[in-house]
Amino acid sequence: MKTNIYILALAILINISCTRDFLERPDQNAPTLETYYTTAEQVDGATGLLYGAAWFPFMDLAFLSIGDIMGGTGITSGPGAYAPYMNFTVSQSDANVLRAWQAFYKSAGVATILINTFENKKSSVPDPAYLDKGIAESKFMRALAYFYLARIYKDVPIITDPVSLATSTDFTVPKYLQSDVLKFVIADLQAAEAGLPESNSGRVTSFAAKALMAKVYLYMKDYENARIKSEEVINSGRYDLYPDYYRMFSTASSNGNIESIFEFKWIENGDWAAANHTQTNIGPGPLLDPVGAGGYSSVVPSINLLNSFESGDLRRGAIMEHGFFRADWTNKNYPNGYTYDTLETAPVGMRIYTATRTNSAKYVIGTGSNGEKVNGASNNMSTYILRYADVLLIYAESVLGDAASTSDAIALQHFNKVRRRAGFPASADKNILTKDLILHERMVEFFFEGDYWFDVQRQGFAKAKEILDRQERGEYVVNEGVRSIAHMDVKDTFISPNQLYLPIPAAEVTLNPLLAQPAVPYQ
Repeated sequence: MKTNIYILALAILINISCTRDFLERPDQNAPTLETYYTTAEQVDGATGLLYGAAWFPFMDLAFLSIGDIMGGTGITSGPGAYAPYMNFTVSQSDANVLRAWQAFYKSAGVATILINTFENKKSSVPDPAYLDKGIAESKFMRALAYFYLARIYKDVPIITDPVSLATSTDFTVPKYLQSDVLKFVIADLQAAEAGLPESNSGRVTSFAAKALMAKVYLYMKDYENARIKSEEVINSGRYDLYPDYYRMFSTASSNGNIESIFEFKWIENGDWAAANHTQTNIGPGPLLDPVGAGGYSSVVPSINLLNSFESGDLRRGAIMEHGFFRADWTNKNYPNGYTYDTLETAPVGMRIYTATRTNSAKYVIGTGSNGEKVNGASNNMSTYILRYADVLLIYAESVLGDAASTSDAIALQHFNKVRRRAGFPASADKNILTKDLILHERMVEFFFEGDYWFDVQRQGFAKAKEILDRQERGEYVVNEGVRSIAHMDVKDTFISPNQLYLPIPAAEVTLNPLLAQPAVPYQ
């Protein structure tokens, strides 16, 4: 029987996602391995899915719920999909827990099938170089999926042959120790590093593999290898900090900029899952609702984040506060430009009211009045997953390691480079680094990029609790004209090391009872 791997990957794994998804059988009349993947264009077309749409169920809501609400850089008000992430009461039946899980296994599953397919195809073509690149590209994507899985759920299954699983009679798969999952990630990234070119026309490169490897090594506390890999990226000279921090997040013309090492790519006029909808979820309604782009303000900057910016930090400019103005953003209510107005005196429909009187401006690109490709709730702004600023700070932290402090000159140089872009003069350079200083810098650099929770989490429970207990997660209230804070913290709700990870979805445990059993070593 001829196996249509292409249809299996693009139809089965995209449209369905649970463990039993791998039980589907391919269409025997569709294109076969013998007739497909004969050109680089066909391989690129298959791997292209892994740059955006396959990840959408995670990127839609869970990305900020986990990375920023749990991390304390964002908050949400009232009940709803985001609420359990505010106080660490996320259950096995939570919809976003399931959707994230599905997204990761869809992405990993498609990548794995493509890896195996390309390997099988190599013997039948005269020059398999284009297949080798597709294999390396797919291994990078699989590594990224399993890195998310290991950080979010801890111990998880590793599936390296979905087709064999689909044809077996035993569909249960054990979960493997997190440490082994991370080793699997490193192995994939080493293969990607060896097989990817240094330049790849907007796709992942060998340097992207090095950068992600550095991030994984840092998470594993393998500081020496984190330093080596981050240093290789820095010394390549291929990347630099984008000069305008706010602009980097506010226009699709910044897609693929000199700072971006890896990003998810979106299109505004395709399927719903092919577009960026972040501004619909977090942007201000008075700006976006009149053009059908939503603007739900579902997650807004926390008071904890707002209080963390030093005076003069230009990164705060990526937060909309009262008086924020964009002359090029117009709609029927703002024909002469959009003003962010939090005052009660604002005309009906023009006042913005959120829990902290702010909105994040990251990934908010406006109404389309300035030429941005905005199609209702969809746009084509990329989502940054790896930036050069991350690599610089990884290097600094890897030099520090577990020491109390470091005054290493190169570590300070890279750390201060990030701060200089934020508007701080040379006279404000730091001359000693500590873990708390680096974590603070990462928070104000990467807020609303779905990442800060993992920085907190990798400190271990005791340090994570110390960080979270200090956070103000409340909101502003006004009584008789006086503004105060309705205080909220997680001192009484973040109480167990188990809360460093989310539960495996109940629906998956029902399908695969081994997920309820202790993790085993991966052989």
